[in-house]
Amino acid sequence: MPMLGGVRPPIAALLCGLLAVSALTALGLGTVHEQDVPQALSDAERQIAQDAADSVGTSINASAGSVRRSAASATPAGSSKPATVLRSLLPTGHPAAGGVLLDPRTGKPLAASGEKVPLTGVDTKDLARPDTGNIAPRVVASGTGAPRLLFFARVSVPVADRKQDENQDQAGDLRGDQDAAERGLLFVVSEKVAAPAVYGAGRTGQLVDRNGKVCASAPTTGAALTAATGHRALPAAAANAANTSVHTGDVSGSVLGDGRHGLRRVTGWASVVSEDGKDDASGLGLTVLTAREVPPAKAGADHMWFALVAAGALVVIAVLVTLVLWGTMQRPLLRLHLSAARLARGVGEVPEERAELARPVPVLGFGEPGRAGRALESIRRQLLGETGPEPAQEVRRRPGVRALVLVCALVIAAWGVPLLFLLNRVPAAKAVPAAAVADQQARTEAAADRVQRSLGGSHTDLAAAASALSGASRERAAEVLRRERAGHPTFRSLYVLDRTGALVQQVGKQPVRTLVPPTGDGITQVNTSGKIPAIAAYARIPAARNTKGAEKAGGTAPAVVVAEIGVDELNDLVTRPGLGKVWLTDERHRVLAASVGFEAFQPLPSRRLTRLVAKTDAAPGGAGKSASAVLHAGASPGEGLSVAAAAPLAQKGPAAGLGWRVVSAEPAAALKLAAYQVQARTMLAGLLALTAGGACLGWLYVVVVGPLRTLTGCAERLAGGDRRTVLFPVHHDECGSVTRSLELLRQALVERDRGAGADLAAVPAPSFQCGSAP
Repeated sequence: MPMLGGVRPPIAALLCGLLAVSALTALGLGTVHEQDVPQALSDAERQIAQDAADSVGTSINASAGSVRRSAASATPAGSSKPATVLRSLLPTGHPAAGGVLLDPRTGKPLAASGEKVPLTGVDTKDLARPDTGNIAPRVVASGTGAPRLLFFARVSVPVADRKQDENQDQAGDLRGDQDAAERGLLFVVSEKVAAPAVYGAGRTGQLVDRNGKVCASAPTTGAALTAATGHRALPAAAANAANTSVHTGDVSGSVLGDGRHGLRRVTGWASVVSEDGKDDASGLGLTVLTAREVPPAKAGADHMWFALVAAGALVVIAVLVTLVLWGTMQRPLLRLHLSAARLARGVGEVPEERAELARPVPVLGFGEPGRAGRALESIRRQLLGETGPEPAQEVRRRPGVRALVLVCALVIAAWGVPLLFLLNRVPAAKAVPAAAVADQQARTEAAADRVQRSLGGSHTDLAAAASALSGASRERAAEVLRRERAGHPTFRSLYVLDRTGALVQQVGKQPVRTLVPPTGDGITQVNTSGKIPAIAAYARIPAARNTKGAEKAGGTAPAVVVAEIGVDELNDLVTRPGLGKVWLTDERHRVLAASVGFEAFQPLPSRRLTRLVAKTDAAPGGAGKSASAVLHAGASPGEGLSVAAAAPLAQKGPAAGLGWRVVSAEPAAALKLAAYQVQARTMLAGLLALTAGGACLGWLYVVVVGPLRTLTGCAERLAGGDRRTVLFPVHHDECGSVTRSLELLRQALVERDRGAGADLAAVPAPSFQCGSAP
């Protein structure tokens, strides 16, 4: 066994370790202060702002992609009039406030629809260059005072012959080049800047530009907005923080305002920017600002006194345990080492050192050191011829060093166990403030809205694709399907069914289960069992004017286009940082998607969650309502508390009839609440004390207690007359030194017996490694 340092290092390490734990206890618990507004509320407000910013960014990116896909679609054959082209690009029901087709060479509008598109400061020649790639959207001021979002796309339209071209010049239509087959135009769409979607009573939301100017606010009326206008410096401060975050890497944060009317204002901000910063919304410099007022919490107890008392008690225990081990183990063992070495020198060949045998061996300590000392004294007297071997007597064994180490471990455990399991427990009734529960519900509602918007956007784009498929040839239909799937990563499979339910065309992966041709448009859950949930959006393909021509081109006239939505995309939609575990359930409360691992159509992990989700149910056709609560995951009070919430998908739009719910559960201990911080640090202090004490005392047992017990047995057998067992040192420490000295004394006793003419002879015997572990 390698040398581990003897008796001193483990005792010194024990003292240092316990003193370090006491210092960490004093610093860790003493620095936790009860705040009137917990950090958990500030973090939740920041995350709510981040959720709203992600929703704004997703909406802008979807609008930009929709405009580009619309511009990429073919214009009606035989017509190149700008008004006709614009009508095909802006179908009925498009959310755009206005649209315009521009001649990129002159910047002259060729056709317009809706409100006037503000083009001040827009360089159409530069934007129309084909080598610039996709044109990024812009936020511009409008004549109405409200800013507008501009989306750009290049459009290629066929050019008519010269005569038609001249007539079009007179009518204000296209003026094309006679030698060109197509003409490039600039398509510009203007949309109102939508206010960020915020949830929670009394919460306001604002969208500000890079200069701190408010672009949109939510709510637009009511007392909440009136309260928000009282903090006019916040939008500029949020915009400045967002502009600074470009260099620091922080894209969100929170600010705690001053108290007013007995309330404190908590403000969160988040930049509308993606992780890679390469999407359409990232370059706009928009920032979402959310805020609400919360009642300050009552001042809690100061934990400094508890920290000092606990740390002081551990210091006392560390000093006492060290003194006990030093006085009963380290000091006697060192004296035993010196005495054995002195006797070994006394049996040597140097005459001056033989006087050492005349000095008795001091017997110190109890247990094994005392027994070894008495055996060594008996050996000294035998060497002097005063006595003979003393046969071992059967005596009742008294507690030794092993019991001493056990008592020290119990003393340390008496300090660590209460901290680990009993002290500073968070009472269940006061575990989580009501504001934190409300924030969990608000974020769950935002997650449900995120799913609803994604499904609604997918269905809207699918309906546009269905219009493009009307009367299209098979080749043209395949091109439309490929382009639609390329623009929608959420579509796992895209296929067309005819009126009999036969699959006519398909792109993407094989569908999990094809849909029976339904009536109308919407989103449905195709299966209710199996390994993979199948969710599909569907849209009826309008009947072509020339049905016979369609039948000749592609067989039976198609009936419906179906997009199967991948479960992985739904998993990504419900996954939000800081929201805990999130599940998307069907109307029977079975899991369809989740932020954690799950099996399709499994129930929620606890009955309490299922009962909470049941509270969100409503009568058929009703909207339902959100619910939240603090749930117990364990059997004992205060154990396994979690903040849970459930929210139904909005009962409007294509997903209205699904009956789906978004359910979330965040462990209360994960929230940055002072009570849980004190509990966690108290448990950590107890765990560190038990670990340090157990490790050092275990080290002491391995390198000292075990070898000392073996050494004591060897010394007593030698004193009892055993001259045949060779004592071989194993450890290079105090116990090993004593063992080497005993071997020299054994050899001296053998020589003395020979010199006296005794009948006993030194007979070789099997080697026994005295000093090894018992």
